Amino acid sequence: MKEFRFHGRGGQGTVLASIALAKAFFQAGYWVQTFPVFGSERRGAPVEAYLRLETTKIYLRSNIYEPDHVIVQDARLINLVDVTKGLKSGGWILLNAPGLPADLAPFQGFKLACVDAAHIALEHGLGAKNQPITNTAMMGAFARLFSNPPLEAVVEAIESEMPIKISENVAAARAAYEAVVLHGQVNGSELLPSAGPIFRKAVS
Repeated sequence: MKEFRFHGRGGQGTVLASIALAKAFFQAGYWVQTFPVFGSERRGAPVEAYLRLETTKIYLRSNIYEPDHVIVQDARLINLVDVTKGLKSGGWILLNAPGLPADLAPFQGFKLACVDAAHIALEHGLGAKNQPITNTAMMGAFARLFSNPPLEAVVEAIESEMPIKISENVAAARAAYEAVVLHGQVNGSELLPSAGPIFRKAVS
């Protein structure tokens, strides 16, 4: 089983991204669960969503307390939320940022991947400068980082789930798929070379 936690802000499409990815994984043959956790239900407030994958039926119904990997749609949340809480050693953190954080210490023992999803979203007319809608760009980066679900399955999920600007959202996902950088594992103040994606055709 693989478990993912998504961190974002209200209005960025975090929950919608987790649902669309779940549907893409379902089409690829996985059993899936996805569900959100809301704090203050207002635009800009921190939001969490969860995605659970397995190759057989999932009977577990609890929240995800120890995710394998974490997706962060807004790098500013690092200063507000412990995005590494419960994250398994060696897990990936996919971060919406143009580059690595200045302080790597909080990410000791985890692997970092970055994509400038905000810039990509604005290039494709998704959202406003003060709040770009980054969910579909992050979905494309997710597909590249984990080599699953296939990018075309992500595109199909976007086309079926995103109510507006479908072509722009698809283009953002494709651009982020190409742009994401896998930096590797944080060891003290250094980065070890990345070992590459975690799975390709099946989860275990």
